[in-house]
Amino acid sequence: MAFSSGGGSDDTPMSDINTTPLVDVMLVMLIIFLIAVPVVVQNIKLKLPDVKYDPTTTKPENVSLSITKDDKGQCAVYWGMTRMGHQELHDKAKKKMDADIERLKAAGPIDPEKIPEVHIRGDVDVPYKCVGGAIYTMQSAGFIKVGFISQPPPKS
Repeated sequence: MAFSSGGGSDDTPMSDINTTPLVDVMLVMLIIFLIAVPVVVQNIKLKLPDVKYDPTTTKPENVSLSITKDDKGQCAVYWGMTRMGHQELHDKAKKKMDADIERLKAAGPIDPEKIPEVHIRGDVDVPYKCVGGAIYTMQSAGFIKVGFISQPPPKS
C-alpha cells in the first residue's frame, strides 16, 4: 500500500489512482485501430451511373404486362387487358416471339434493336415472386429484353 510521506501523523492510505498507464494503453490502441480499420474495410471502386429517366418508347410489337394481386392474394398477370395463368402466358409469349423472329428473318439480317421487348408494370403491393415469375416465364419464352415501367419522380 502507498502511504503519504508527509511529516504528518496521517496513517490513511492514498486513494488517488495513477491513470497515466491507462491513458498510454488507450492511445496505443487508438493508433492501432486507426491503422487497422482502413485495411479491414474493403470496397471495389465503381463508377455508379447517374440516374436519369428515359421516356418509354412504345412499339407495337412490345408486350405490356401488368402484375397485381387478386382478392385471394394470388399473383394476377395481365397481357394487355387479358388475365393469364403461367402456362398460358408462356405459350402466348412463345408464339409471339416465334412469329416476330420469322417476320424479322424475312426482312433480312435480324437487328437486335428490333427484337420485341417486355414492359412490366408491377403494383407496389405485389410480392417479388410474382414479378420474378413473370420475368422467368417471358425469358424462357425467348424474350431477352425486359423493362420495368415506373412512376416518374415529381418535377421540382
